[in-house]
Amino acid sequence: MAQTEVKGMTPKKDPLAWDIATVLRSLGGSAHQTVVIDCVTALQRQRGLEVRRQDLATRIVEVFEHYRDMFFRPFGEGSMRWALAPDFVAA
Repeated sequence: MAQTEVKGMTPKKDPLAWDIATVLRSLGGSAHQTVVIDCVTALQRQRGLEVRRQDLATRIVEVFEHYRDMFFRPFGEGSMRWALAPDFVAA
């Protein structure tokens, strides 16, 4: 999988943030929160990790909210659609 970066930043963010970004990129840059959670859960299971969807879902939302330099809600706060920040690029 290709390493991704945010312009001017090093990739020292939570690995879950990079998983969210990977999923959003694969879905064209934006998707509904539920789709992102399902895909990140599948990605982690594919790596052989044991994950409980509900626990991981809570953590994914926390990471999404924390890294607002990487992610935003294109339809405004309260929307369930997530997107990559406009300056997010593949390295």
